[in-house]
Amino acid sequence: MNRDETIGVGFDVDHTIAIDNKLERVAFLRLLEFVAKDGGRRVDGLENEIQRIDELLERQRDGSFSIDEAVRRFVAERGVSGRDDFYVETFRTMALEMVDQFVIPLPEAQRTFSALRARGVRIAVLSNGWNPLQVRKARRVGFDAVVLASGDIGARKPNRRAFEALIAALGTPPERTWYVGDDPLADIEGARQAGLNAVWMDAENATFPPELRAPLHTIHALDEILELVAAGTRG
Repeated sequence: MNRDETIGVGFDVDHTIAIDNKLERVAFLRLLEFVAKDGGRRVDGLENEIQRIDELLERQRDGSFSIDEAVRRFVAERGVSGRDDFYVETFRTMALEMVDQFVIPLPEAQRTFSALRARGVRIAVLSNGWNPLQVRKARRVGFDAVVLASGDIGARKPNRRAFEALIAALGTPPERTWYVGDDPLADIEGARQAGLNAVWMDAENATFPPELRAPLHTIHALDEILELVAAGTRG
């Protein structure tokens, strides 16, 4: 494959190359143990606690603030102050240490990466989240190429700048770059708007949101991307 024919493939992480089993939510729940020891209060009921954590993570992931700020807000909401740095470092350490236990690679992930590399295809990860967590997740799956996280880029999917960072890392033009992800808006619409070949990873036989433009390419197992890339179709 000569330089002009080089193909790039980018991947999301969770529900695309791996399942992380709500790792960050559990890390926040574990952080509650330290908050309680410092006299902090809990939100009434586990269901409410989980809801508040998920809302906080959603705002962090949409770019409203960093993961460190999310931890600070979590602690402050529960009435503890003066040890922000300790709580941030504790959360980060716990989350990273949980990767090996919580993150489950998709069975066909490593074989897919190896097959793409054997064909001269460049690969990278683009994920909404923070590093080094996303790097650690990718390495757990056996992915040893570039891992881009929105926290480093300063833009999150579906923002065009996130996909431009992916294209720059791969060194391939948009029309020869594929992006595989499970989120209809962040991954599929975002990649399409940036001019990439968008591939919806639908491992759970979900219904694509009718208000969004339907994807031209849908796969139900990760290794199906091999056939799409080989066909060289444009989406």
